[in-house]
Amino acid sequence: MSKGYNVAVVGATGAVGVEMIETLEKRGFPVKTLRLFASERSVGKKLKFKGTDVAVELLKVGIFEGIDFALFSAGASRSKEFAHGAAKQGAIVIDNSSAFRMEPDVPLVVPEVNPEDAKLHKGIIANPNCSTAILLVALYPLHKANPVKRVVVSTYQAASGAGAKAMTELEEQTHMLLHGQKNIKIEALPQRIAFNIFPQVDVFLDNGYTKEEMKFVNESRKIMHHPTLKISATCVRVPVYRAHSESVNIEFERPMTPAEARAILSKAPGLKVVDDPANKKYPMPIDASGMYDCLVGRIRQDVSRDDGRGIELFVSGDQLLKGAALNAVQIAELLV
Repeated sequence: MSKGYNVAVVGATGAVGVEMIETLEKRGFPVKTLRLFASERSVGKKLKFKGTDVAVELLKVGIFEGIDFALFSAGASRSKEFAHGAAKQGAIVIDNSSAFRMEPDVPLVVPEVNPEDAKLHKGIIANPNCSTAILLVALYPLHKANPVKRVVVSTYQAASGAGAKAMTELEEQTHMLLHGQKNIKIEALPQRIAFNIFPQVDVFLDNGYTKEEMKFVNESRKIMHHPTLKISATCVRVPVYRAHSESVNIEFERPMTPAEARAILSKAPGLKVVDDPANKKYPMPIDASGMYDCLVGRIRQDVSRDDGRGIELFVSGDQLLKGAALNAVQIAELLV
């Protein structure tokens, strides 16, 4: 990593953009120059990188000359508008939106699962959906040992998954309710989030699933190179500030014991096993927040089956890090 790279962060002032800047610094990514881009309302704002103030510039066409890596986290419409142009100017675009994930010639990469796919890029690499990334860090090592046939997952998704405005909304609504105020503002999320949960993340599709739930299906199959994987998800927004959790039921081709699963997961990259229920130790979003590793625990045999081919587990991971910023920086690390 002796060479320095010119890096751009697009959507630099958003919740994920800020984490991308911090992650580049904390992991010692070889940045020669860092440029920050955002919309008009953020232009001129200064963000710190390695103790230096870096001013935010306006995102516009033709600004990516000389950029080696462009980390995009400004939403799908911005990515569609600017990513191809950035790639044409020579940047490797690592895009955090849903814009290109299912394009056949765009690699969709979780470095712990399919690092080799990153090398097949044609200028753009897609970061998966946050909840997909967190699931696959735990699922894939088990799949390598014993092929996975079917997965049923229920999520407990933090406000951070809907961006900085949703995190603020959770804080403000909680404060208002605790102080007896009744006129609760609901803007960033479809329902009240304080002291509530609701089974809607993203918009509903014709099949009754949400877009977020179908991302699990399509993205997991692509990343794992497992087109026949059966997967069903229910995605739920919970009043947690940051870090998503998931309850996962897995059906394997052959029997698997909890001890075998635990042994595999304890050696897997990007994971920390926290599984000591007797001492009240299990994955929680409060512990996963700010952590690079995802936490996995509550590993147990599925008692609804009598063939030993089912395992239940619970995973928590920081949506802004493994689910977004960290994954993007790890992809860049694969290519330097």
